Amino acid sequence: MADSYDLIVLGSGPGGYVAAIRAAQLGLKTAIVERELLGGICLNWGCVPTKALLRSAEIYHYLQNAGAYGLKAAQIGADLDAVVKRSRGVAKQLNQGVAHLMKKHKIAVHMGEGKLLAAGKLEVKGEKGTEVLTAKNIIIATGARARDLPFAPADGKRIWTYRHALVPPEMPAKLLVIGSGAIGIEFASFYSDMGAEVTVVEMLDRLVPVEDADVSAFLEKQVKKQGMTVMTGAGVEELKATAKGVSAKIKAKDGKSVAGDYSHAIVAIGIVPNTENIGLETLGVKTTKGHIDTDGMCRTNVPGLWAIGDVTAPPWLAHKAMHEAVIAAEAIAGDHPHAMDPRNIPGCTYCRPQIASVGLTEAKARELGYEVKAGTFPFIGNGKAIALGEAEGFTKTVFDAKTGELLGAHMIGAEVTELIQGYTIGKTAELVEADFIGTVFPHPTLSETMHEGVLAAFGRVLHI
Repeated sequence: MADSYDLIVLGSGPGGYVAAIRAAQLGLKTAIVERELLGGICLNWGCVPTKALLRSAEIYHYLQNAGAYGLKAAQIGADLDAVVKRSRGVAKQLNQGVAHLMKKHKIAVHMGEGKLLAAGKLEVKGEKGTEVLTAKNIIIATGARARDLPFAPADGKRIWTYRHALVPPEMPAKLLVIGSGAIGIEFASFYSDMGAEVTVVEMLDRLVPVEDADVSAFLEKQVKKQGMTVMTGAGVEELKATAKGVSAKIKAKDGKSVAGDYSHAIVAIGIVPNTENIGLETLGVKTTKGHIDTDGMCRTNVPGLWAIGDVTAPPWLAHKAMHEAVIAAEAIAGDHPHAMDPRNIPGCTYCRPQIASVGLTEAKARELGYEVKAGTFPFIGNGKAIALGEAEGFTKTVFDAKTGELLGAHMIGAEVTELIQGYTIGKTAELVEADFIGTVFPHPTLSETMHEGVLAAFGRVLHI
């Protein structure tokens, strides 16, 4: 006899475990299937442990610059093994937290490889053998994995993906980072602050190319000041691991090939959805470039089959997956679900300095035909930023000149990943410039740059 549920969730990452929790809250008998670790990539090998590493690097950077704060710090050093151990401890704590939440909400956990056999039927192969589960609804939340260079697959010794970079066998002396999206630039920032000589190669014409052009330009200036080498408009033609390191041939912006030797390389060129061998073909599930097609409620083309997170369309962000999880669970339960507007999904990058944004870039807004009012306020005009010793950065806002609608906000500087939610709430609530201008921002705080960023767009900036 197969175990029967109202809902089965395949995958326990941020999307999967949140979907299971919300479904259980709504009274659905729920099961979750996981082949590796509860919490998925984000909690165990992605978002969270990388932030633990970056926090260690941030403190190390402050210790090395203690004199700027009137302090003295002697015999400063870094123990990479201890830094990694702390990071892994953070991941383990969160993994155990998810296990507790599953138990708290009476969600059945089945460890093993899941595969769709038919509509509403899932096979699970685990250490205890094979079992078959059935449910009225199934949510696919299998996530994604790092994309390899086709001519140089990661070996974990000299050529790394993010998973290898989280548990390095040794400290890189000279590191090549291929790709400057969030993953690439965060690891570049971490290893640079820890003492590695870092080169970043980006195929497109600027760093963090999904961000506003002004943010990209500012970041490039900052990381070069930190000692990184940046090659934009460049592509890796050849990458070979040797006993002592990595040899690379890079086609530069001018079309010339440049040879270089490095101790290690991190490949951060995108993701591949985990859609193989889970039975999608059996059910005729529609996909685009491997990613599952869904509607605004996360339904696939197969009745009773849903999909959320990185296995679906971009943006591939944990918080997008978590929000989709709630949408799907509520749609299944008939609890007045709401579709999500992708323009209101913030993005955060935790390099130094941090980057955060929501909505349209200035260039995209103009391309779409908006009459734009844009304003920028530099952190050097903010008292809290100066007091923190973190005056590098700015806040930029993009408004529809005709309606006052906030089209986008773009920030680079200290703790902007904590600030962006203010603009995100404003966009979700469809606030206009008068709402932001009329809001009282506490002083002295970094959040005042958000107020001034709006004022700047309308010619009313106060502190520059």
